[in-house]
Amino acid sequence: MALAGKTYDPLSERTIHITAVDPLAVLGPNDQNLRAIREFFPKLNLVARGDELKVIGPGDQVDLFLERFDQLQRHVAKYNELPRKVLDDIMGSGAGEKEKDADETGVIVHGNSGLRVKARTRNQQRLVDAVVKNDMVFAVGPAGTGKTYTAVALAVRALKEKQVRRIVLTRPAVEAGENLGFLPGDLREKLDPYLQPLYDALKDMVPPQKLIEYLEMGVIQIAPLAFMRGRTLDHAFVILDEAQNASLPQMKMFLTRMGRDAKFLITGDATQVDLPDRVRSGLVPAVEHLRNVEGVSVIELDEKDVIRHELVTRVIAAFRDIEENKPPAM
Repeated sequence: MALAGKTYDPLSERTIHITAVDPLAVLGPNDQNLRAIREFFPKLNLVARGDELKVIGPGDQVDLFLERFDQLQRHVAKYNELPRKVLDDIMGSGAGEKEKDADETGVIVHGNSGLRVKARTRNQQRLVDAVVKNDMVFAVGPAGTGKTYTAVALAVRALKEKQVRRIVLTRPAVEAGENLGFLPGDLREKLDPYLQPLYDALKDMVPPQKLIEYLEMGVIQIAPLAFMRGRTLDHAFVILDEAQNASLPQMKMFLTRMGRDAKFLITGDATQVDLPDRVRSGLVPAVEHLRNVEGVSVIELDEKDVIRHELVTRVIAAFRDIEENKPPAM
């Protein structure tokens, strides 16, 4: 008997036969994708056996799941792959081929394999809006908040829309507890590991052959911060990533590279400085002194914006307690 004033959605059970595509491509090796899917539908019981997926739970949730799972299958049928970012996008918003036009709001750039890159949190959206309105933007926050990824997406959009002629991506080449000199290879091979996160983001958003062409032609340039000295960056979208590892003189040098019709986006996490002892990070002083300058915007992200594994949020909180000398939670 239902309690007065309350209604309960009866349980529903449906079985999906995955025959149009390889079940492994949808559910993932060792059900890796299925475990991720379960996070979006915690009220459902999902049981996979072979090419069958049994779905048990509240009727409205089952109906919604069937709709979104069908979109996953159609994506795999079209692109023959299912990147985690696409899985999160579809299961989180339910935007498939039929709803694509209706769900274009907020898309920063269309990436590879059907990936739609968009702001996922309120502060990420504030970052997107700030770049539209200002020529210099600081995005400051902990690891996993999408600073670099969102920044690269904004740069790619600006290039595609011909707002700029080139993209310049740079990072300080500072060892995070390791020694650069002991890495194998020539200078470029030694430096590439520092710049890899930038390459990774670009590979999601620019077709492979086009990315090769852009890099060869200098339309997209990726270089260590030291290589920026003496340049004037006109008609460019410029990103300084890991800016907490830029010293104060380096920060001044970089910010004064700004030329005509340029956008500068500086990202960093003031809690993860890898500079040698006695070398002061230039990120915090720059933010403090430029915060109220016209044309400059500062966007601060926090643990609520973390979009990596949920444990990343807990790790950030735990290390904050360590730094503040708080006792561990029991």
